[in-house]
Amino acid sequence: MFEQAFKNIDDVLRKEAGCTTELDYTEQTSWLLFLKYLDALEQDKADEVRLEGKRYSFILDKPYRWESWAAPKGKDGKLDHNAAKTGPDLTEFVNLKLFPYLHSYKQKASGPNTIEYKIGEIFGEIKNRIQSGYNLREIIDHIDELRFRSQKEKHELSHLYEAKIKNMGNAGRNGGEYYTPRPLIRAMVQVVKPKIGDRIYDGACGSAGFLCESYDYLTAKGGLSTKDLKTIQEKTFYGKEKKSLAYVIAIMNMILHGIEAPNIIHTNTLTENLADIQEKDRYEVVLANPPFGGKERKEVQQNFPIRTGETAFLFLQHFIKSLKAGGRGGVVIKNTFLSNTDNASVSLRKLLLESCNLHTILDCPSGSFQGAGVKTVVLFFEKGAPTLRPGSVQAGKIWYYQLDPGRSLGKTNPLNDDDLAEFVKLQRTKADSPKSWIVDAKSIDQTTFDLSVKNPNGGEVVTHRSPQEIMDEIAALDAESAEVLGNIKALL
Repeated sequence: MFEQAFKNIDDVLRKEAGCTTELDYTEQTSWLLFLKYLDALEQDKADEVRLEGKRYSFILDKPYRWESWAAPKGKDGKLDHNAAKTGPDLTEFVNLKLFPYLHSYKQKASGPNTIEYKIGEIFGEIKNRIQSGYNLREIIDHIDELRFRSQKEKHELSHLYEAKIKNMGNAGRNGGEYYTPRPLIRAMVQVVKPKIGDRIYDGACGSAGFLCESYDYLTAKGGLSTKDLKTIQEKTFYGKEKKSLAYVIAIMNMILHGIEAPNIIHTNTLTENLADIQEKDRYEVVLANPPFGGKERKEVQQNFPIRTGETAFLFLQHFIKSLKAGGRGGVVIKNTFLSNTDNASVSLRKLLLESCNLHTILDCPSGSFQGAGVKTVVLFFEKGAPTLRPGSVQAGKIWYYQLDPGRSLGKTNPLNDDDLAEFVKLQRTKADSPKSWIVDAKSIDQTTFDLSVKNPNGGEVVTHRSPQEIMDEIAALDAESAEVLGNIKALL
């Protein structure tokens, strides 16, 4: 029933002039789903309070509740067509009254981690793109068929919502940046092994895939105490996201996975000065796939000791700083990070090796990220007990695994859990195999800190960079040189 409802909603949205892409479909479905979910949550809480002989204080005033404007019911429990708005009346109410009213909750909320704040933030960031009030009425009727009352219903809806996010990623344009393949995320979670009581953080959370999969990992075994469940709800998952659509999708995705008021903040993480991060701001676990290829402004770069325009490099510095001592990280990054010779890349590899134990590097094949030909690696590290200690003969070991599914990957042939099963199994013991090997950190060049993937079991594997990547590095070096020359001139 749920699957058919989602298909019906998409069919109506395709008729809408204001909705032209999978991104639009997901955005519009999301705000309506959110309000339907909020109504179900409020009804459940009202029932609980009523059983205790008390009166529930609703978050929303009566005219703005789902049951009043979207789906008023008659005594027979069916839609009251006389009371339900439709056509121009419906779009006028939604655009001129409902959205402004809901946005006002951002100012009313007691803090950013409350459901009230999330309501205000969401409805200040997105717009209703459904221009026809008749189409909107039809979509609302389909949304109203969905039920959030049981865990089974929420579980089924979360799977369908994940499918929407995946379709959005496959649609190209900007969709792919919100979607990291779930089999890769699950493998990363299994390696990092979050546990109850850990604070898990993603500062570039996109659709919150890492946080949702971590939630599933922590709750899969069952048998959790009331205290454990409260910890998971309130003090476990933390995210930041810059883009409005991704923020809304992340909130909805976490809600459908079972987190009532997700601790996700709408902000540009990189505007935070690294020097301002205190111990209380740090986390036990970082799991992330930060955007790469982006260019940050000079004023943002000033927040980092290693200054570079490459967004992913700034995020990696942020993640290292954000981990507690002994904290574990799993971060996706472009594979050229391992060997680039520009100053920022060399300095960042040095920082990683001298402040963390970089214990595992997973080399992912082309096509791992659908719609993106960029080759990536996953860095697994632990804060403290560094791989390289300046002035010490002691050094750690790095275990490499070269993922090779034995087929070309793409939209119609994506990564699956079986592809990553051997990696997860061998990583536990850092075992040697045709696809895996260990590099003694003492053998790493102390001037370049080159970490290139060179499989000794199958000859040297050289990953050729694309012409664009080479041009990007040349441009970065030119910019660096220009900055140095500018500084010299300023001193003269």
